[in-house]
Amino acid sequence: MLLAMLLHFVQHIAYGYSLAEIISHESFLNGVVDAKPWRRVGAMAVCASVAGFGWWAVYAYGRPLVSIKQAVKSHEATMPLATVGHALLQIVTVGLGSPLGREVAPREIGALLATWLVRKTNLSAANTRIMIACGAGAGLAAVYNVPLGGAVFTLEVMLQTFSIAAAVPAIITSVIAALVAWIGLGNASQYRMPDLQVSTSLILWSTCVGPIFGYGGQWYARLATAARARAPRNWRLVPWCGAVFILVGVAAVPFPHLLGNGRGPIQLGLDSDISLRLAAELLALKLIATTACLRAGAEGGMLTPGMTIGALLATAPGIAWTALWPGIPIGAFAVVGVTAFLASSMTMPLTAVVLVLEFTRVSHDFLIPMLLAVGGSMATNKWCRS
Repeated sequence: MLLAMLLHFVQHIAYGYSLAEIISHESFLNGVVDAKPWRRVGAMAVCASVAGFGWWAVYAYGRPLVSIKQAVKSHEATMPLATVGHALLQIVTVGLGSPLGREVAPREIGALLATWLVRKTNLSAANTRIMIACGAGAGLAAVYNVPLGGAVFTLEVMLQTFSIAAAVPAIITSVIAALVAWIGLGNASQYRMPDLQVSTSLILWSTCVGPIFGYGGQWYARLATAARARAPRNWRLVPWCGAVFILVGVAAVPFPHLLGNGRGPIQLGLDSDISLRLAAELLALKLIATTACLRAGAEGGMLTPGMTIGALLATAPGIAWTALWPGIPIGAFAVVGVTAFLASSMTMPLTAVVLVLEFTRVSHDFLIPMLLAVGGSMATNKWCRS
């Protein structure tokens, strides 16, 4: 809750909107669009300095970072205090306009708190592993108000088991985390959904395009992994981040939608309020921007950026389909595309379905096209990795 409130505070100060309240009804995209072009470039210049000097200091003066997966895999791999600085840098840079996601920071803080707590208990190695994973899942549940999604993420991605011993604490911790976050963030879905209906035509489209999203998600995951592997971890972070983030700011002068984790473009897709040209331009820019920021050494999540790419990627085949079988709004294609791309890019089919259902609170009937697309997506994903 506090990390999310910090994110909103930074956004409002950086772009000069909703200054009287932290949680407002004005979206980040509206604030960025209304901001002067010089303010967008200036905010990203500040972001460049914070990212470059901040992560350089974390790597130079802090203990070596331990990832959540490493901490879950081995209870002897302790997450250091530098994790707090690492998480805060992610929140501040995303608030300033970094195109990466914000969800890793609360997951890291949740896992770190769990690590500290289990030290003071006499838990077995197996239960220690479960509780650290639950801390990460609870962080996700709180920041996005997705209690079931946080629990499924813990089981499918972190622990890779659905045993009763793991499921009970995963569900309880994620629900408690989401309830606590309501105090400051309220009980609201992440996206506004128009009234969308499922049709036979949408089901057929979902069956046909699932492999496209599967291949695209796998390719995107490899691209992000390669960019992270080549990122600097020394003084070169400063010039790299300086160059990349300022260029992103310049690109945001004609394309303000580029700034932030991508929630704005996703909402445009769900509202069917995006043209084919704008979708293609934003798709190319988002791919370049996220990859470049990772290559520069910045950190952040890939969940919302992956959803953004899925929504934008669904636009072209969706418009082509409506030329033959009209009547389906672009928003319906976006829901399916987001789910299928997220499932493949992060290799989490069940979590992707549950997250999108909780993010959007879309009609239960959408499970049919979503699951069909995810099935084709994951089959292609597995084929690409074989």
